Amino acid sequence: MNETLIKWAVAAGLVLLLMAGSFYVAWAWQANSYGKQLAAQSAGYQADLIAINNAGAAQTSKALAQQQAAERKAADIDAQRTQEKTDALAENETLRQRYAATQAANERLRADVAAGTQRLRIAGSCPANGSGSGGVPGAASATGVGNAGTVELSGEAGQAVFDLRADLIRERSALKALQDYARVCHGG
Repeated sequence: MNETLIKWAVAAGLVLLLMAGSFYVAWAWQANSYGKQLAAQSAGYQADLIAINNAGAAQTSKALAQQQAAERKAADIDAQRTQEKTDALAENETLRQRYAATQAANERLRADVAAGTQRLRIAGSCPANGSGSGGVPGAASATGVGNAGTVELSGEAGQAVFDLRADLIRERSALKALQDYARVCHGG
């Protein structure tokens, strides 16, 4: 009986040994299979990451190029507007100087008329016949062109004329400045 028991024990041990060997082989084969699958997945993930990275780099490069182009365009527009503003300011200064010179001349004439060193006269003529407004009846001249002559204004009337002239100069200067401003600001 001992011998039978030993045979059974040896057989059971052998079966256990074969089972353990089979288990090890199956485990090694499956581990190898999983390792290959993991390696394939890892390679796929790496390829996806590289593609995503390359696409991101391309988008970044494109966005940077667009930003640089926009910055260059903005700088060009800024330079153009700055030049237009500089030109307009120079023209404004020229107009201001002309206005000041005209005002000074007007003030000199006003002072001369007020001092009596100059007189303000207005040239005029009357029609030869009495027809028409303001005509002088029966005042025909020998040449037939009417009565040409001058009219001297009083000091107060002369001052009023110079005031009107100064206002006209001021209004024209203001209008010119506004037109220049509108042209520069609105690209006209």
